[in-house]
Amino acid sequence: MSAVFMLRRVANPPNPFTAEHCEWLDEPPAISLDVYEETAKSILSENDSPDIPFRWSLNPYRGCQHACAYCYARPYHEYLDLGAGTDFDSKITVKVNAPELLAAELRRPRRQREQIVFSGVTDCYQPLEAVYRLTRRCLEVCLSAGNPVGIITKSYLVARDASLLAQLNAAAGARVHMSICFADDARARAIEPGAPPPSRRFDAMRRLRDAGVGVGIMLAPLIPGLNDGDIPALLERAAECGASSAAYTALRLPGSVREVFLTRLREALPDRAARVEARIRDMRGGQLTDPRFVSRMDGQGPYWESVRQLFEKTASRLGLAEPPPCGAVGEPGGRTNSNPVETDREQPAGSPRDRSSHPTQLPLFE
Repeated sequence: MSAVFMLRRVANPPNPFTAEHCEWLDEPPAISLDVYEETAKSILSENDSPDIPFRWSLNPYRGCQHACAYCYARPYHEYLDLGAGTDFDSKITVKVNAPELLAAELRRPRRQREQIVFSGVTDCYQPLEAVYRLTRRCLEVCLSAGNPVGIITKSYLVARDASLLAQLNAAAGARVHMSICFADDARARAIEPGAPPPSRRFDAMRRLRDAGVGVGIMLAPLIPGLNDGDIPALLERAAECGASSAAYTALRLPGSVREVFLTRLREALPDRAARVEARIRDMRGGQLTDPRFVSRMDGQGPYWESVRQLFEKTASRLGLAEPPPCGAVGEPGGRTNSNPVETDREQPAGSPRDRSSHPTQLPLFE
C-alpha cells in the first residue's frame, strides 16, 4: 500500500448523479487501495472534442493512484457511483484484457495505422502498471502492428519501457510527453501526493532520450499564483534532459474537481490558497471554471497573458517553441494520414484546427 494512502482519510464531494450523500459522524477511516479487475468490451476511445489534438486514446485503468488534486478526470468516477475525491485515487479499475482488445482492433482490415495516445484520462504508468504490465503489453501490440503511439505520463515507470519505446519509435513513431508542472519536489507532493517527484520525472526524460525516444515536457496544468513562476526552471531543466518540445494547459476545475482542488490547496498551502483562487477567477472572468471548448484549456486577462508570454519566450529561447508532429503511417515521427475527426461543433480560433495564435498550447502529438 502506498504511503500516500496511509496518511489520508476518505473524502469525496457529493456525487451529482446519486440521490444520497453520506457524511461521517466520526473521523473518516484511512483510505485503502481497492483494485477491481474488469473484462472490458472495448479499449479505444474516439475523441471528437475540438480542443483535443488527437483522435484515439487508450486508458488501461480507471482512477489514478497519483491522486493529483487538479485532475479533470475525477468526475468520471461519479458515473460509476463512486466519489471524485479519494475514491478516484484509491478505487482503481484494471482492464485486464486491454492488450487482447487492442490486438483485435488493430487487426481489422479497414483499420488505418492512426496514432494512439496512451493516457489522456488516467496515467497509464501509475503504480499498478508495475504489477499488471498492461501498458507495456499494449505497446508490444502496437510494435507488432506498426502503429504509432504518443504517451502522456507523470511516472518514472515509463523508463522501464525505454528500449521497447525506442524500437516502436524506429518502426512506427513513438513520443513521450512527461507531465511536470512543479519545479519543487515538496510543493509537487502537496498537490500531487501519489506521483513521483519532478526530479524523478526529469530522470525518466533523460533515460528515454538516451534510448532514442523523442521526449517533450507538458506543463499541465499551469495554476496562476502557484506554479507559473516555475515555467523558466521547468523548461530549462527539460531542455537539459533532452526534451525537444514543450506545451501547456491552464488549470481546469470541472464539476467536483473544484471542491477537491480547493480543499487540498487550503489544507496543504494555506498561505497561498486565497491568492491562487483569486488568480484563477481572474483568468476565468470571475468564475472558477469555463466549460466552453477551447476556452477551458486557456485563460484570459492581463495576468494570464503575462504567463503565456513567459512560457512562449522561454520555450522559444530554448528551442522548445513548437512540439513536432508525430504519428504518420509509414513515417516515424510524422503525421497521421487519417481524415480529421468531423464534428458539428463550431471550430473557433485557437482550436486544434486553428492554433496560429498560440502554437505551443496543447499540440502534443498532432
